Amino acid sequence: MRRLLCVILFICILVSLTACGGKPQEETAAGFKPSLDTSTSCSITVVGSYDNFEALEAEFDKFNEIYPNVQLSYVKLDDYNNVLGATLESNDKPNIFFSYTWMMGNEKYASVCAHMEELSDSALRLNLDCIRPSLLNHDAEGHVFLVPVFSRTYGMLVNNDLFEKEGLSIPTTWTELAAVCEAFRSRGYANPMMGYSLKSSGSFMYTVAYPLFAAALAENPEALALANELDPAAGEYMRPALEAVVQLIQNGCIDLAACDGIEDNYSQVILRFFEGDVPMMICHGETVSGTKKRESQSGAFTNAPFDYSFSPIPLTEDGGYFIDSPSIEFSVNKNCDDLDMTNEFMRFLITTEELNEMASMKRLVTPTTDLSLDSVYAPFGQVPSERTISPEVIGIKDPLTVQIRVAAFRVGKGEITIDEAVAMYGSFE
Repeated sequence: MRRLLCVILFICILVSLTACGGKPQEETAAGFKPSLDTSTSCSITVVGSYDNFEALEAEFDKFNEIYPNVQLSYVKLDDYNNVLGATLESNDKPNIFFSYTWMMGNEKYASVCAHMEELSDSALRLNLDCIRPSLLNHDAEGHVFLVPVFSRTYGMLVNNDLFEKEGLSIPTTWTELAAVCEAFRSRGYANPMMGYSLKSSGSFMYTVAYPLFAAALAENPEALALANELDPAAGEYMRPALEAVVQLIQNGCIDLAACDGIEDNYSQVILRFFEGDVPMMICHGETVSGTKKRESQSGAFTNAPFDYSFSPIPLTEDGGYFIDSPSIEFSVNKNCDDLDMTNEFMRFLITTEELNEMASMKRLVTPTTDLSLDSVYAPFGQVPSERTISPEVIGIKDPLTVQIRVAAFRVGKGEITIDEAVAMYGSFE
């Protein structure tokens, strides 16, 4: 019996020493099981277009609790889209990079796509099942080369306290929106709605028009095919979207001259909204992501804070739309150094827990099937499934979005008429 106890004790000590020697552990508290030697030393670089990425850096810290000798860093590339290809070919090539669905099949980004690792390869053991299927882009063979880490939508920031103060309800239909704008104007609010309008990219005109155009195409596959082919015949399907933009301006909901004073669709939109006199600010989810940090940067908000949320713009009598689309996606450079550890980090990151935590910290919509929304996004949780549109699923391609973006901007600015924009479909650049 003594000999047996000694043997058991020896085995226990041996197992304990082995576990401390840097070999793969069975499981961490979060459920992630390391598959590589945890004493491995290497460097992993992520490149992208964000000025900073604190949410990702928090994930770096958590990964370092498991792999303490892996050095992870995030680097912003200036002029990202134009320099990415050369960066991937350089000696100092990154391991992971921001990627976008519109890069796929785009000749300009052929060299970028050539560097993408197939992330649906079962050998990598990435948990792609935690991502909403509507956000995953598959090629003709069903392969996945980009994984969403955030998703986006379009809507309006709402000053809930102003609505409560004036005894008004947040509009849920197009008719209610017009009535609410009129009510605010009658009570001395010069700008019931505002939004960025200096450039076509990210303008409030596009934010209003795109969901309506996408909805029209989702209901008509033949129209979608024409629109993707940039056939002028598809222009007619833009008309209701363009009319909505014009009506908001003509009805006095939006003062274009006042909006022209907003110089960008991020900090300036947020800080203008935080002044507290704008009931509704049209923008997209990426703008909302910057609100938490800028609360303390706004003297007006610090002195008079208010409750706010992000809601669908009620563009029809049935309400608004939830455009469920990828925002930032990650691809792995298959030619990078330390590819095994790079894939290990991706396996750690692409989980419901880590992606939800990143989305919460960045204040963006999570891409996971567990659609846990920040309270600011709570109104989107009320949008029914039939009014949720996934552009990637129905097949909307980037050249199509250029047409509605430029057309809406030029019509809203009064540079061309709706009829002219409809006839010009396919020619906008």
